[in-house]
Amino acid sequence: MAGFKQYRLGAAGVGLMLGLSMLITIFLPSFDLRSGVTTEMGLRKQLSVGYDAGFSYNDPNLFGPENKPVTVILDKDPSTGAKIDPPMTAFVFKAGTYFAPNVRHPDELGEGVEDLSIQKGRIREAKESQGAVFTIREGEWKGDEVHYIEDLTATRGWQPNDVLSKVSDAHKRYIGQGKTIFVAQGCWWCHTLLPEETQDWQAFGAPPYLGDFNGEMPTAFGSDRKGPDLLHVASRNSSREWLTMHFFNPRLVQPHSIMPRFDYLWGKVDAEGKPIDYAKWREEYVQYREGKRVYPPDVPDPNPNSPARALIDWVLSLK
Repeated sequence: MAGFKQYRLGAAGVGLMLGLSMLITIFLPSFDLRSGVTTEMGLRKQLSVGYDAGFSYNDPNLFGPENKPVTVILDKDPSTGAKIDPPMTAFVFKAGTYFAPNVRHPDELGEGVEDLSIQKGRIREAKESQGAVFTIREGEWKGDEVHYIEDLTATRGWQPNDVLSKVSDAHKRYIGQGKTIFVAQGCWWCHTLLPEETQDWQAFGAPPYLGDFNGEMPTAFGSDRKGPDLLHVASRNSSREWLTMHFFNPRLVQPHSIMPRFDYLWGKVDAEGKPIDYAKWREEYVQYREGKRVYPPDVPDPNPNSPARALIDWVLSLK
């Protein structure tokens, strides 16, 4: 009798597990996550990163540099030369570059954001074959303030190549490429992009909203937290110089850091096109670490076309 009772409890447990699996498989997906309204952060992340960040048929090897938008800071109108004050952020998709998911599928933007993006932002007129320049605007929908996407190519006639030619390298950000490098290098094994509703508020900032992730691919929430959460890291530290040293050799800024070096992301030449002598640099660093040298060797500035530059641009976009 006791054996039958145990069998009955086991059968009930199996049935419960099967019921839960069916709930997850069939019932929960019936909720339309697209009904979530995309936030300003969600719009900014998508427009700066582009269609995806690897692990897809478009970029199966996680190369990243191709088919990515360029984020630019505009202080002058690229058509008239008139001053823009305060400067505005625009997202340039050259001809042939895949648009962000929410531009391709505006119904994923959510109520209000979709309506304003189509009616006032005119994003339906954007064509991937011709490229486009987007920005984020503030608007009002049914008494609430929302952010929406504006196609500056449609509303102002700004063309991607014209905008890029008028912007100096100092005002360009390769954020989309940087996220792909973050994924490809496995940074998500040690860092999360998801503060929790615990004491994380004090250390890493507020947890994100559902609308922060609408259409983002991949979300890169992270696998484990061996290092700090990075979702708002640029709000805590926005120093490009510090990050440059940190990625080249973390021990330069944190002597006991367990993070690996990423100096190989610099490539063969620095920002001035001069060859980087890694062997000499490491030899001088060992001398500094052993106390035989007062100052560490200078870290070379990354070349604008290097993976290191793109990775730093992406990290600095996390606010």
